[in-house]
Amino acid sequence: MRKTRQVRVGSVLIGGGAPVSVQSMANADPHDAAALIEQIESCAARGCDLMRLTVPDLDAAKVLGEVKKAVSIPLIADIHFDYRCALAAIENGVDALRLNPGNIGGAANVAAVAQAAKAAGTPIRIGVNLGSLQKDLDARYRAGEMSCAEALVASALEHLKLLEDEDFHDVVISAKASNVPATLATYRLLAEKTDCPLHLGVTEAGTLIPGAVRNSVALGILLSEGIGDTIRVSLTAKPEKEVKVGLEILRSLGLRTAGPSITSCPTCGRTKVDLVRIATQVEDALETLAFDHPNLPHVAVMGCVVNGPGEAKGAEVALCGGQGEFVLYVKGQPVEKVSESEAVQKVVEHVLHLQ
Repeated sequence: MRKTRQVRVGSVLIGGGAPVSVQSMANADPHDAAALIEQIESCAARGCDLMRLTVPDLDAAKVLGEVKKAVSIPLIADIHFDYRCALAAIENGVDALRLNPGNIGGAANVAAVAQAAKAAGTPIRIGVNLGSLQKDLDARYRAGEMSCAEALVASALEHLKLLEDEDFHDVVISAKASNVPATLATYRLLAEKTDCPLHLGVTEAGTLIPGAVRNSVALGILLSEGIGDTIRVSLTAKPEKEVKVGLEILRSLGLRTAGPSITSCPTCGRTKVDLVRIATQVEDALETLAFDHPNLPHVAVMGCVVNGPGEAKGAEVALCGGQGEFVLYVKGQPVEKVSESEAVQKVVEHVLHLQ
């Protein structure tokens, strides 16, 4: 396992041997406190450890202060260009900043942010993306003088030096490309160059399926090599989906405890219920329950009578699809017939009863 310095973001430790944490980013209106709170708490209920939200102006920084008081997980302010937004976010109690020190307007502005962050104990994540490299590095990369990884790492280290020149060392670094090979090369090189904790991600990874695959391959390889201290699975999808994929990546590597145990069939022409919807809803409900009830029973959601009864006998709670309805099994025995509309709630009730 790569040894790093440790950074505290609110109640969450990053690096220094701490568990790998899962992040997402709110996409609700940054001026709508109620919408942000609802989205952040929805992600928190599904296992999100840290939530980032954009702060594009000073009004959004004030809203951030309202949100901070109402949510249960640490918040990271995403800042670009205007250093005053970073200062306002710190004043409003944000737990960390994400910024590029090089794009907030010169040495004086960097110094102002670093001094305010140091005084408040607010860490900074340097966030470098291939699409927003410094002009000189971008030109060298485009001319073939540097590889993608070399350009990204050079950018990150330049930004790091700006903060270290201000005696600020409470830093996490990310350097994100949009494809797997570049991501692997970048983070491997970065891991050799600094002991800062690393935030892993594949930027602009795409919609749910391609994005989940790209992130799973890249992050899975790096984490298995001991590289990475916190992750965000960037998807063109709801933040809750990012959290779900991120948790599954960590679970698959044994870096998080296993989630709910659910068996569901792939469906076929015999299926006469909306099994995909029901199985997804059961999974979502149990995922939320698992944080208060970590030892949930095994649940099966099956589409028809071919394999359904057999799988139902092996599960503690099961649904076996019929013609527009399910047979509910508990500990291998059929208990009752339930409609599609009540199936998920019935599963939840019996799961809780078995606790």
